[in-house]
Amino acid sequence: MTLPGLLFSGRKATFVAVVVLSVFSALLSVAVLAFISQRLLAGGAELGMVLMQFALLLLALLATATGAQVTLHRLGHRMVYGLRRDLVRRVLATDIEQLEKVGGPPLLAALSTDTRNLTIAFVHLPELVYGAALSVAALSWLAWLSPALFAVTVVWLVATAGMGIWLVGRINFHVGKVREGDDHLYQDYQAMIDGRKELALNRARAARFYQEEFDDHARAYRDHVTRADIFNGVAGNMANVLMLALIGVLFYLASGLGWASANTASVFALTILLLRTPLIGAVAALPTLLAARVSLKKLAGLQLAEGNTDFAPKGESLAGFKQLSLKGACYRYPDQDGVAGFEVGPLDLTVKRGELIFVQGGNGSGKSTFARLLTGLYRPLQGACGYPRIPPVFAGKMGDNMVHSSRYKHEYERFARHEAPRIAVIGAGQSAAEIYLDLMNQYPHGNMDLISRSRALHPSDDSAFVNEIFDPAFTDTIYGRPEAERRDFLQRFSQTNYAVVDMAEIEQIYERLYMQKITGKVQHRYLSNRDIVAVVNDGKTVQMTLRDKDTGVEQVEEYDGVVLATGYNRDGHERLLAPMADWLSPQGIERCYRLPMAEGCHANVFLQGCCEETPWAQRYPVVGAGGTFPGSGGCPAAT
Repeated sequence: MTLPGLLFSGRKATFVAVVVLSVFSALLSVAVLAFISQRLLAGGAELGMVLMQFALLLLALLATATGAQVTLHRLGHRMVYGLRRDLVRRVLATDIEQLEKVGGPPLLAALSTDTRNLTIAFVHLPELVYGAALSVAALSWLAWLSPALFAVTVVWLVATAGMGIWLVGRINFHVGKVREGDDHLYQDYQAMIDGRKELALNRARAARFYQEEFDDHARAYRDHVTRADIFNGVAGNMANVLMLALIGVLFYLASGLGWASANTASVFALTILLLRTPLIGAVAALPTLLAARVSLKKLAGLQLAEGNTDFAPKGESLAGFKQLSLKGACYRYPDQDGVAGFEVGPLDLTVKRGELIFVQGGNGSGKSTFARLLTGLYRPLQGACGYPRIPPVFAGKMGDNMVHSSRYKHEYERFARHEAPRIAVIGAGQSAAEIYLDLMNQYPHGNMDLISRSRALHPSDDSAFVNEIFDPAFTDTIYGRPEAERRDFLQRFSQTNYAVVDMAEIEQIYERLYMQKITGKVQHRYLSNRDIVAVVNDGKTVQMTLRDKDTGVEQVEEYDGVVLATGYNRDGHERLLAPMADWLSPQGIERCYRLPMAEGCHANVFLQGCCEETPWAQRYPVVGAGGTFPGSGGCPAAT
């Protein structure tokens, strides 16, 4: 989005009025020049009448030019006011996890530096609009006066602009670095304020912070802003000198070579001097305009929520609640610089209303994360620790128009910018089916596609006899079998839990698709037996190439949004226990879910919710049926 585009999108009628007034004032400016050359310089008419006409012309020019600039000033500052309100509203509506991902310093820079840059740019915008209109009108008049001199003028101005392109590129580069410097400095300011007590006690660390972090950032900011100003000054001086040189060349061509009369050359000189002011002003405004463009990109890159204008609480009200419960709750922070993110959970806890509890633990043990999970600021992944599984074809292509099913409930409104969006749901499990149906209801005029590698949606088997495999006593049967039989059993009964859908959802989906088929109004599709072989995401739409697994025929589909119901990677415990590898015994997992430890290690480690597939179960044979039940004396209490 550009500055004029931002203005036009907000108040189209006012912006058009400003453009009309600017063009009219530019025409009046040219009329003033024409009046000077044809009436005042020619003489012969009554002086009083001529001066009165000249004064009226100047008054009209003053009124139109002032009207255009005042209107544009008011429009620009209203847009900044609206942008600031919208930014704060979106911050308040954005999920706390996204705000923490963005960070405090970039938010402060956006609320202060970026809005200030836009304000300054809007201050310079009226004279730029007026200058552009004046240039077009004046050059058109010069073309009518003398085509030959006009051609020389155009070539000269184009050459001047060509020489200035490199300077503008350097200015743009350094302005971008200055904006990055703002982020670094805000980070330093926040670090200094947050760590003021520690820095006050540890003066050596304070000196290192000042000399090695803050000073480097401040010096880089100084260097880039200085270079931007220097290049801008060179550009302004070059434009000024070349415009004066153009006047000399035109007089030489007119008087020395006889291309035009002296009066025409004088009019050209007067017009170029008139154009010189807006040209120099445009060059002077370049850094502010480039800074505003960088700020617009920074604001767009924050990925804030499109929050509602009201602040009514979302979801169910907790007024009068009796208890809060966490059941198998787990949270994992994003990886940073190749280091696995910190994990908390699984947590099982029930807190009754009015109950007083104390949470105890060392620094970094997860107390704050636990509190955020309990209060709903963080949303956990249920069950065993895991994180969204992103298929390789989508790796590095996620964006605002693509969301994993784990975040669907809180981020599906990303697609609300379209009244009739085209959305694809990828997957063939319960989550995919539920999301597919929900999107049909959320966007009755939209087009939804369910895409899966399987040929059909398979129903889950929750019949009474099959469900006996979940009885605690049945664990002994599985635990005591050889590894090959055990894996075969898990594969045969996978339809109880994996890549299956409740029959009620299958019937709803089939009925909707069938009714559309017989009425001839196909709005939603189930594209089964498809491999996704390519994905292109330009930030606005997602293009996916689908290949039929039978025929090999490929089709390209374009969507406004994509939901990945592609499951989770359940290996959080592997990274958690990896540093303990030297202390683990090669005997395998015991029946009571304990990991046998190497000789000399007296700690007890129990696995909960992650014994179906573990690196130890794959690496070593499972302990035989001689294992003991929890509480039978074979497994000591955890210490």
